[in-house]
Amino acid sequence: MADSSYDSLTTCSEVLGLPQIQRHVFICADQTHPKCCDKAESIVAWNYLKQRLKELGLDQPTSRSAEQLADDRPACIFRTKANCLRVCQQGPILVVYPDGVWYRSTTPEIIERIIQEHLMGNQIVEEYAFLVHPLPEPNTSGAK
Repeated sequence: MADSSYDSLTTCSEVLGLPQIQRHVFICADQTHPKCCDKAESIVAWNYLKQRLKELGLDQPTSRSAEQLADDRPACIFRTKANCLRVCQQGPILVVYPDGVWYRSTTPEIIERIIQEHLMGNQIVEEYAFLVHPLPEPNTSGAK
């Protein structure tokens, strides 16, 4: 007999397009105890990120056209509002995974550059990136 809670998670995962996510963006916003920036400023940044990804059709999986494949345009970018990313200065802090690029001072203007240059153009916005630490490639050989 199948586990209905597992089936429910599987269905939710498919509806959200989790298997198609190419990048995941985390931003500290709406903090319980704001330290890196003003709480209202962080909410403005979060709302801008959410709105722009939706406007650009990057917030959900889509069937990719030949043009999108040729442009190497990402198929799906997930975004998550984090209460705190623990870098309690020069916020809002935004991190892009699996690239491992950490950005500071992410106002809507900077977020637009990150979307256009990094997420869509694969070029790090160097002047706002303060750390680049990509996730390691998984060991698929089975060796330990």
